[in-house]
Amino acid sequence: MPYPAPTARRHPPTGERQSGEDAFNVLDLAEYTKSRPWWRKVFAPGSGSSAEKYNVATQLVIGGVTGWCTGFIFQKVGKLAATAVGGGFFLLQVANHTGYIKVDWKLVERDVNKAKQQLKFHSSGNKMAPEVITFLKKNVILTGGFAGGFLLGMAS
Repeated sequence: MPYPAPTARRHPPTGERQSGEDAFNVLDLAEYTKSRPWWRKVFAPGSGSSAEKYNVATQLVIGGVTGWCTGFIFQKVGKLAATAVGGGFFLLQVANHTGYIKVDWKLVERDVNKAKQQLKFHSSGNKMAPEVITFLKKNVILTGGFAGGFLLGMAS
């Protein structure tokens, strides 16, 4: 459903009436914005890249903050995942050593080799989507800020 365009009214300059040449347009944006949902304003199809909308400092700050938050969360989740996986292997070794379970290591080795072959087969070629490459090219400053913030978030 198309949204109505802003309406324009002609007003003379304040304090005096002048000819039609000196008149100017006043856009009634209040009515226009009331009829549009907020997500259309933020994620409009023609919104363009962030390089067109924001200055360099703003792009670096936005990229840096989002990168730092992402890196910090990755760090915390990564530690938790590493602890869980390492603890699982430790318990497996303890259970194997004490005789609670018996692991068929030949079967494990065969399955791991099969998985390696499948990974080699599927990992050939460039899998990055063209949309991602286009986004990275259009938003180099934002991406650089994100990368720097991500590394700082991982280090903190």
